Amino acid sequence: MRNALRKPQLAILGSADPGSDAFERAAEAGRFLAVQGITLVSGCGSAATRIAAEQAVAAGGQVLSVIPESSMPPADWPATVVVPCGMGDARNLIMALAGDACIVIGGRAGTISEVCLAWLHKRPLLPLVGAGGWSDALPDNPPDERGNSPILPWRNIDELAGQLRVLGLLHR
Repeated sequence: MRNALRKPQLAILGSADPGSDAFERAAEAGRFLAVQGITLVSGCGSAATRIAAEQAVAAGGQVLSVIPESSMPPADWPATVVVPCGMGDARNLIMALAGDACIVIGGRAGTISEVCLAWLHKRPLLPLVGAGGWSDALPDNPPDERGNSPILPWRNIDELAGQLRVLGLLHR
């Protein structure tokens, strides 16, 4: 159960090319979460996760960026708080656990690693569907048969809002 003093936080996992539908949905999700007062957790390592963070910061939101390097990023990094973990790909576990749920957009090998870790640790998954990548496959092909957590697909911000309400993470 979430502490009433702590704002909800959502990790955003995935990748998408600039100009693609998935990239545009990532930007919209970042703005939406900021306006709703939900903290975005993003590594900012792909174009999709970076645009989500940029849009969240631009909308006045909080962005926690967990980066694989051990040194701090440049001052213009799109985050309000940065954690340089120095763990390389092992950082994927931190990303998987840092959100009350994980938004999944498109994705490649690193994304499926984070998705599997989130699944094993019972984090709800919110895959964007209809825009390509691993996220399209998740609703019909979960990581395994355990049914560890809900997989709640979305195609647009209204559907994402509905799924966040189902999880009790959005009250507006």
